[in-house]
Amino acid sequence: MDNKKKLIISITLIVLMIILITTYIISTNEKEEIDLNTIIFENNEKQENVEITNTIDEEENKIAVHIIGEVKKEGIIYLEKGSRVADAIEKAGGETKEADLSKINLAYILQDGEKIYVPNKNDNITEYITIENGNNLITEGNNTSNNLKGENDKVNINTATLNELDSLPGIGPSTAQKIIDYREENGNFKTIEDLQNVKGIGDAKFEEIKDKIIV
Repeated sequence: MDNKKKLIISITLIVLMIILITTYIISTNEKEEIDLNTIIFENNEKQENVEITNTIDEEENKIAVHIIGEVKKEGIIYLEKGSRVADAIEKAGGETKEADLSKINLAYILQDGEKIYVPNKNDNITEYITIENGNNLITEGNNTSNNLKGENDKVNINTATLNELDSLPGIGPSTAQKIIDYREENGNFKTIEDLQNVKGIGDAKFEEIKDKIIV
């Protein structure tokens, strides 16, 4: 084999090696780019899932109440669960100079959907926190429920304290606490029949107390 043929073969081999190396480098870069894009997409997806979960958790821990009267900003406000009347007044910009806070229980723990009236110094009424559709009211100085229709002897299962629930026939402290836990986890009862969703309250027990409760 003469020198010319040897040179051609050598050049051919070099070109083939360059092609193989170039192909390998390109394929490796493409794979790395795909892997990087996959990692970025997965991270973004995880971040979005975390943000959605956090948003849901925040919403579940919020209550909405309507506050009017002697506050600087009347309207619907959103508070953390377990907030009190004092927290609602603060969120509404605070009380006005004409407000009489001595007439309202500032320590009362609010429920979702309640309406608060902050009284004026000249007001003579003693009912300031409305429950549900406005038929039931929390009166000054306590957290007991009074119904405008004259059903004063009935217990409002959405606002009653443990002692008030315990006063119902067949409802002991343990079951009373279950009622409170249920409404805190699931919101207010829509009807008195919903009380049967609470563990420990069957048909017989419900029949015994249904004429003594309201929502």
